Amino acid sequence: MTTEATTTKAGTTDLHAFTESWLEWYRAQEARLSAPHGFLAITGLHWLDERPQRFPDAPGAWHTGPDGVVVALGEGEELVVEGRPVRGEHRFGVLPERGGVDAVWGDAVIEVAKRGGNDIVRPRHPDAPLRTDFTGTPAYAPDPRWAVPGRYVPFETPRPTTVGAAVEGLEHVYDAPGRIEFDLDGRRLSLTAFPGHGEGRLLVLFTDATSGVTTYAANRALALEAPGGDGTLVVDFNRAANLPCAYTDLATCPLPPAENRLPVAIEAGLKIPRERGGS
Repeated sequence: MTTEATTTKAGTTDLHAFTESWLEWYRAQEARLSAPHGFLAITGLHWLDERPQRFPDAPGAWHTGPDGVVVALGEGEELVVEGRPVRGEHRFGVLPERGGVDAVWGDAVIEVAKRGGNDIVRPRHPDAPLRTDFTGTPAYAPDPRWAVPGRYVPFETPRPTTVGAAVEGLEHVYDAPGRIEFDLDGRRLSLTAFPGHGEGRLLVLFTDATSGVTTYAANRALALEAPGGDGTLVVDFNRAANLPCAYTDLATCPLPPAENRLPVAIEAGLKIPRERGGS
């Protein structure tokens, strides 16, 4: 076999493996989103205050105050909290920011959470039309050119970074540990990174020249593995994901910091969902 033939075969094999790995990631994204109690199952976003309120998609009367969230369940109403049935009054206590508790109600889950300093109740019902009608998210075909080497540059100390949210008037605050530097099409670019899920992992929120054209206007998210000891990592824009607000107005997703508005078109990753008019 000639050297040219060997190279072609190896390149084909590598591209196949790259595509299969991306498909595995894509399917996992879609599965989480459309799970029976995933974000597509949300039927309401209810903001709590000191006044007891009842909601059509959750049992009980809900309020919050200095001691945290409280629900008063009526006659015949029951929730299962951490595996234990509860009736009457139940105190969830003070919830941590970006934390929460899932209470089971029949085949539904009642999410009780804190977002932007506000306590919320967000029921998730498997028969929600947004979930049952879901047909998948459009995406760019995976292309290795969008997986570029990068370098993580930590800040001397984490920088508190305030960003807006998909809900008007709401703000999120993250302690940004550093930035990601990389080259793309001959340009040096950088993105402020937030802590990701898992030890050392990072999360980048960004927009680019495709935002509002072929990709969701407000944001996309890129989860990155922990950098190597020398700070190196791979910035794979093929895995640029939509946050829940790309599909539903019942999400409180953070927006990217101003410096993460890339001046280039990242034609990779997930596109505008069909639920928002994408094709």
